[in-house]
Amino acid sequence: MTDLTQIEKRDLLYKGKAKEMFTTNDPDIMWVHYMDQVTAFNGKKKVQMAGKGQTNCEISALIFTDLAKHGIENHFIKQLDANNQLVKRVKIIPLETVVRNFASGSFEKRFAVKHLLKFDKPITEFYYKSDELDDPFINDFEVEALKIATEDQMNQIRAIALMVNNRLKEIFDKMAIDLVDFKVEIGIDRDGKLILADEISPDSCRLVDRKTKKSLDKDVFRKGLGELVPVYKELLGRLEKVEGVN
Repeated sequence: MTDLTQIEKRDLLYKGKAKEMFTTNDPDIMWVHYMDQVTAFNGKKKVQMAGKGQTNCEISALIFTDLAKHGIENHFIKQLDANNQLVKRVKIIPLETVVRNFASGSFEKRFAVKHLLKFDKPITEFYYKSDELDDPFINDFEVEALKIATEDQMNQIRAIALMVNNRLKEIFDKMAIDLVDFKVEIGIDRDGKLILADEISPDSCRLVDRKTKKSLDKDVFRKGLGELVPVYKELLGRLEKVEGVN
């Protein structure tokens, strides 16, 4: 691996809804830029928001660093500045893995259950990553039939997601916040190992303050509940105070 002080940003490889991915002078390292952009409903609602990229970049860096300390390998290498990180290059498996601890969002609508119904144990769901198809729900048998991932890989993905869930609940419990649900993406590194990738931030989690019951995530934007960036900054401030995370 190249000396991190010598890493140079090269070509734009991918531009998503919230991040840009650039190649570097090291083939195994990617440069990630967190954009000041927020989207909802699979990109149908999109707004530029100053400070949003920086806050998500910092939150994700803190969480990835903590997860690595707790034995959950991930792609994060280093935060360069307010909006930029270095990460390991991986091949993303085109699945969004969702873990639900409480009923909300699409689950609540599909099954007409009470908002924030607490489950006895977490529910794991998978969605096929496709903007064209609007990220449809997909089960293990369909994943294997389409050769998206093997049975063994699906077992590993589920295990990683539940490990992440356990640690995130511990972190947010110290902040008096309920982790309603979250999504993760898994990538395959150069050695063929499955590791956690993408980001973990209030863009990808649903978080509810236990006392006020207010949302501390992108639902503020989805539902038009107020200014988003101050909410993200509040979450970052509380996260930075958690012993062992900062």
